[in-house]
Amino acid sequence: MTTTGTHSRTDLETWALERAVELGAYGPVAGGNPRVGCVLLGPRGELLGEGYHRGAGTPHAEVAALAAVPASRRHLLAGGTAVVTLEPCHHHGRTPPCSRALHEAGVRRVVHAVADPDPAAAGGARWLRSVGVEVSTAAEAGLAPETRSRAADLSRTWCTAVRRGRPWLVAKTATTLDGRVAAVDGTSRWITGPEARSHAHRFRAAVDAIVVGTGTALADDPALTARGPAGPLPHQPRRVVVGERDVPASARVRQGPGEWCHLRTRDLGGAVTELYRLGARHVLLEGGPTVLAAALRAGLVDELHAYVAPVVLGAGAGAVADLGVRTLEDAARWRTVDVRRLGDDMFLAAEMRRPVTEGEA
Repeated sequence: MTTTGTHSRTDLETWALERAVELGAYGPVAGGNPRVGCVLLGPRGELLGEGYHRGAGTPHAEVAALAAVPASRRHLLAGGTAVVTLEPCHHHGRTPPCSRALHEAGVRRVVHAVADPDPAAAGGARWLRSVGVEVSTAAEAGLAPETRSRAADLSRTWCTAVRRGRPWLVAKTATTLDGRVAAVDGTSRWITGPEARSHAHRFRAAVDAIVVGTGTALADDPALTARGPAGPLPHQPRRVVVGERDVPASARVRQGPGEWCHLRTRDLGGAVTELYRLGARHVLLEGGPTVLAAALRAGLVDELHAYVAPVVLGAGAGAVADLGVRTLEDAARWRTVDVRRLGDDMFLAAEMRRPVTEGEA
């Protein structure tokens, strides 16, 4: 690949990876698949095509990018470069292997930001090398570190879930300024305002499953659907109740669009692992103080979403049951990743600090 004007190959591929990340972000978080973007460059660095994965059963990013190349320019793929946020897959699933599609199109160089951690799909880079395609990670290609980091973030939750065989778990709370989730008489609807509730529903629509305990299901009778101003949103997560008590046939969680299931166990970790087996990679925990405390004690929570309303109760249930922390030094410290105002309320997202190796980014 030659340079174009004053731009080096590294500059062009860094730009292409930036664009691939932008494209990949359009893909759905839910659905059990990673968000992936791909940009195809010609022998002189010219843009030939681009694409992203639109969800389960649709063409992968590489195939979408190949399909976007005009017939009059397909000959330029010979000697061209594919820049992809995730290593091209090498397995026959609902779609053919991307590794073979790139090779058959004549692509001679592949740069990928993140190695595929899925044993069933990995191996694309190795196979491409075996048939003479030049393959480099973004780090080996010398692409800008900040761009590599953004590419890693694009599929980080999915990759983390796949590596450990358990979904990325987000725990949500909606509290008053003094940390209450309900008044003394048990009333909790509504602590937050419409903007915060709308934000929460949009996030529901971006996960594979929502989990509550039987205590919450029986006390609050939640629907656990993802709703917008016009009604149910297009994607509905699986509604999940965990616990040994029966869920009445009349319960709202058993009604409405989408699927629901009752996992009759007190083992929250086992329940979450079962959801992974069912295809969930991104799960939202909306249970009460007891279930949240159990998840935190078990180290299951990857991300916390806290909606805080300018309301003071002075008494009532707290957001989290006793964690056994007796001194501030023993308290877990999380990393704030997002803060925003939603009407009169505030939203804060925080994550557990998890190291990312250079091989992943």
